[in-house]
Amino acid sequence: MKGALAAMERSDYQTANSIFRNLIDSGLPLPEEMPYFFSETLFQLGQYDNSQNFVNKYLDLTGFTGQNYESATLLKEKLKAPIAQIQACERCDRRGYRLENCTTCLGKKQLEQACSYCKAKTVVGCSRCGATGMIKKVNVFNIVDFFECERCGGKGRLSCPDCEGTGKEISSCKTCLGSGKSPSDNLCTHSEESNQH
Repeated sequence: MKGALAAMERSDYQTANSIFRNLIDSGLPLPEEMPYFFSETLFQLGQYDNSQNFVNKYLDLTGFTGQNYESATLLKEKLKAPIAQIQACERCDRRGYRLENCTTCLGKKQLEQACSYCKAKTVVGCSRCGATGMIKKVNVFNIVDFFECERCGGKGRLSCPDCEGTGKEISSCKTCLGSGKSPSDNLCTHSEESNQH
């Protein structure tokens, strides 16, 4: 953690961020004050939602006894404005990342895809005759008679009722859940132009 603190003193928050993330990924026990320092780093990088999560975690773990309790409560106050801006912005997700057109549906919200019922075969087996085209009937004398199925005309199959024989269906995009947007890796500036951080 000393390397991350040294990077923070130099205002090299990207390096501090990498060191903190490696520390978390290591699986080793984390120093008690680490969540506060990481939240400060994330704040400086504009990752306000993550910063809020870590400052809250720090306060949950240490309560009033943490060495950086006062700094953590000040940081929590500083986070209120950017968090409110994120929540009011329609150009970013609720974590502060810029929304872009979904790469799957290209922002159209729906997709034309293979029919899930007939698997794009355009036909389904007739349920009345069991896809044989013939109906089997046993008369009162226990004699078996076969008749052409009236429903499918003896073909054993029907046009798919879901896609009406086209083999395609239009449904909400499963990637963006029909919103037409998906979050990018870029932090949002909450202004009209797209931005890169």
